[in-house]
Amino acid sequence: MRVFVVGGTGFVGRHLVRRLLQGGHTPIVLARSPGQLPPGAVFVEGDITREVPDLRGAEAAIYLAGILRERGQTFRAVHVEGVGNLLEGMRRAEVRRLLHMSALGARRGTGSRYYETKAEGEELVRQSGLEWTIFRPSLIFGPGDEFFGKVLRGLVCAPLPFVPLIGDGRFPFRPIYVGDVAEAFALALEHGLLGAYDLVGPREYTFRELLEQVMEVVGRKKPFLPIPLALMDLLVPLLSPLPFAPITRDQYVMLKGGNTAPMAEALKELLPRLTPLEEALPSYLRC
Repeated sequence: MRVFVVGGTGFVGRHLVRRLLQGGHTPIVLARSPGQLPPGAVFVEGDITREVPDLRGAEAAIYLAGILRERGQTFRAVHVEGVGNLLEGMRRAEVRRLLHMSALGARRGTGSRYYETKAEGEELVRQSGLEWTIFRPSLIFGPGDEFFGKVLRGLVCAPLPFVPLIGDGRFPFRPIYVGDVAEAFALALEHGLLGAYDLVGPREYTFRELLEQVMEVVGRKKPFLPIPLALMDLLVPLLSPLPFAPITRDQYVMLKGGNTAPMAEALKELLPRLTPLEEALPSYLRC
């Protein structure tokens, strides 16, 4: 199958492009630069936030594009306007099958521009009249991830005699491995799975437990220093705009809300074995 992929050079996209190739598909990757696309992938230069793409010859489309920090691009441009451009390109080329990556917790009224624009993108997909699948993954871990590789690693590996703990650290999460996310997209495409699904890993952790996992992997043993949420509420908006800020305002809002859900029965059948956090972290996390 010829599959038009937006975001194919990103964190999840690199894994999915390889998985599509392994499945005998031809990924047509729209990106501003080819990055390190593997042999067999077709590169198409373009910017989904600025133009309607040409999908002639494609049989399905996958939208993975997303940003966690607004640096040169806005959440709205990537999560809403880009989706609209892809949908228009699909209509022109009469491509009917779409798989879309949203985010667990995406909804309006959260106070997080990330979540709210992801929710708007979902609404466009749901109203498109196409055959669609929406996946809403929890925290995604794996080589090159933002949360474990930067945020948590930064807290643990900072040259401090303690590890800052936001509030009581009880916020729940159910992280999922990037390879499992890619597998979910590929299998949904191949098996014709339709609908919207929360995509989570095999186990739920508190924020404190995640920090403990990272400390164990990198070999750092430090006490926690709880920072009251009232103080964080004041500090984060002040520090968030700075380029070196360890956590943005949106990430902080999402962190306080937690990020967990049960796995749907349809996905349990599709993905009977999920990669544990403890198995993957040691392969790529270092101080």
